Amino acid sequence: MPTMTTRGSDAAPPTLLVALDLGNTQWKLACRASPADPPRVRTVPARDLPALAAELLAARARFGLTADAPVVSCYEAGRDGFWVHRALTALGVSNHVVDSASIEGNARRRQAKSDRLDAVALLDKLGQFVAGRRRVWSVVHVPSVEEEDRRQLHRELFIVTRERTRVTNRIKGLLALHGVVLPIARRLPVALPEGVQAWDGAPLPPHAAARLTREWRRLDFLRREVRALVVERRAWLRAGGDGVVAMVRRLLALRGVGEVSAWIYTTEFFAWRQFRNRRQVGAAAGLTATPRRSGRTTTEQGISKAGNRYLRGLAIELAWSWLRRQPRSALSAWYRRRFATGGGRLRRIGIVALARKLLIALWRYLETGQVPEGAVLKA
Repeated sequence: MPTMTTRGSDAAPPTLLVALDLGNTQWKLACRASPADPPRVRTVPARDLPALAAELLAARARFGLTADAPVVSCYEAGRDGFWVHRALTALGVSNHVVDSASIEGNARRRQAKSDRLDAVALLDKLGQFVAGRRRVWSVVHVPSVEEEDRRQLHRELFIVTRERTRVTNRIKGLLALHGVVLPIARRLPVALPEGVQAWDGAPLPPHAAARLTREWRRLDFLRREVRALVVERRAWLRAGGDGVVAMVRRLLALRGVGEVSAWIYTTEFFAWRQFRNRRQVGAAAGLTATPRRSGRTTTEQGISKAGNRYLRGLAIELAWSWLRRQPRSALSAWYRRRFATGGGRLRRIGIVALARKLLIALWRYLETGQVPEGAVLKA
């Protein structure tokens, strides 16, 4: 029976290939031991690890493999995150978490789709990947449980802050509906003003007044939640003694880098990734160009927008802050020389380029201690 072999090995042991299509109620498993074998597709209840282990054992027997034959599996990154990867690893399976956006698809507008077809298609790609075609897809770097848990604080803070903004806008819209404008336009007062009146001096309608009171209670709750999360983050920053907190403090030493930027840059990007060169840094943040060339036609499609969206949005904000806080740095001088004299569109393009250069400079600063050229440290 033919077996799958990896590059650089002439006699690799027979291996069972397994592709999983994860659903909320059930999982599809597609298995084979060689390209000539028809796929064996089975369904197990979602998150039923004993049933999954039993199916792997049955698949080994079906293809004539030993009970301890190695298993290589894959599934697409999604809502289930990385606990499935850790569970498969605990079962002795060599698993790969695949970036679904990196898988090539059929360009036809209408095509058949089902969980079974998806699992079989993923199994075919896994066979090519194991055979040595590493560009068939992109494998996601799996963080540890501790590295993943560090992100929860600032992500919750981001969500709560966004919800606070939405409630504030709803209150302003409700008041504007009746011709009321509070004295503070950007931030609402701490307490609801007494006796809010409509445009003609009459009291607000009863249902509108009741809704305004409820919305204000939500706003007060969200304000307290934001303050509590900020206090928790600052306490962690003061008391923490691990390498992650030390990295945050090193970034905070640079003028123009605030607490939010340093924290997110570290926990979302630098603390759990090992980059070999600047190209990997730019690609992981989605700040790389995507040119499209065909014959004599060349079109620039903008940045790839792959990778972490939290970090990419923050990188643009930090680039603007860098121009204000570090005007004598080499990066700021480069931006002014190339883009400052252009129009608004050219400056917006340039700030993305500056964000990528600044991200690479900060990576070098954390790796080697080399301060960006011309940058000033805080007192």
